[in-house]
Amino acid sequence: MRKRWTMTMTGAAMVLALTACGGNGDEPAGGEEEAADGNGGAEESVTLRLAHSASDSHQYHIAAEHFRDLVAEKTDGSVEIDIHGNATLGSEAEVVEQILDGTIDMTTVAADSSFANTVPEMNLFGIPYIFEDIDHVYETLDGDIGQELLETVNEKNMVGLGYWEVGERHVSNNEREIAHPDDMEGLSIRVQPSAVWEAHMQALGASPTPVDFNELYSALDQGVVDGQENPLPTIDSMNFYEVQDYVSLTAHTYSPAIVVMSNNAQDNLSDEQFAAVQEAVDETTEFHREHLGELEEEILEHLANEGVTITEDPDRDAFQEATSEVRDVLEDQVPSSLVDRVLERE
Repeated sequence: MRKRWTMTMTGAAMVLALTACGGNGDEPAGGEEEAADGNGGAEESVTLRLAHSASDSHQYHIAAEHFRDLVAEKTDGSVEIDIHGNATLGSEAEVVEQILDGTIDMTTVAADSSFANTVPEMNLFGIPYIFEDIDHVYETLDGDIGQELLETVNEKNMVGLGYWEVGERHVSNNEREIAHPDDMEGLSIRVQPSAVWEAHMQALGASPTPVDFNELYSALDQGVVDGQENPLPTIDSMNFYEVQDYVSLTAHTYSPAIVVMSNNAQDNLSDEQFAAVQEAVDETTEFHREHLGELEEEILEHLANEGVTITEDPDRDAFQEATSEVRDVLEDQVPSSLVDRVLERE
């Protein structure tokens, strides 16, 4: 038996993993069938269950389907990705726990959501206006900082594979147009269950209310919360526009969709299979960024046609000033040196 190496590299990475026999069909990963390995031999057939919390038209699912097809192609069918969306296997927090105990094989989840309760450094992405633009985001994710954060995931008994797209986050609500931070005063806003989001909304005078993502539509519909904040593709794919009259393009943060695998799943893959999975993750990242970027204008047009009032130019400078001290709340979770490196575009 060889020692597992949990080194992850951006690009077409070759990652050494422990080779193990597949289990029976009741196990999270494994199978009894064999498939040709491209060298005339055979590899054990493995099925990996990938769970996420969103709809079939959400960013998570778009990426997962593309990834599934790439994996099948690159492994000659020896690795199958079985996608479970719509939180059918549990909420985001529950799925992360199942990744840790090995009962689910893979997930993709917003890095600064409940995932940050397990990997606090991911709260970095919840710090408002830390990125200048989308190019700054991608420089960070694709560079040393992004790699170091994946290695931090590895230290938490998971395998960090890469980053797909959630996107730049904007505020929506059902009460009034949001053009200035003062307009947020008194609104109940759904937040992800992590400290950075509570601090963020409190800084704007809003009331932060944690709600599981899979319960958010009903919470908005029933008036449990007045509003929420998410990227345009999420607002569109989850039909939040049906229960929200106003969207303000605050672009206050950017959320990557971290892609993680359980250690058990890694153990059930051969070196070649795991390398193919990693390569498929990386290629899906490129596809996802381009695809979602092309959808933005279509989504804005669709929301307007649905009667949503869109504030395209809120006072972002005022929002940035109002939330400038949020990062201080996270000093014990996100090292100030890491924040400085991002701000300096190291």
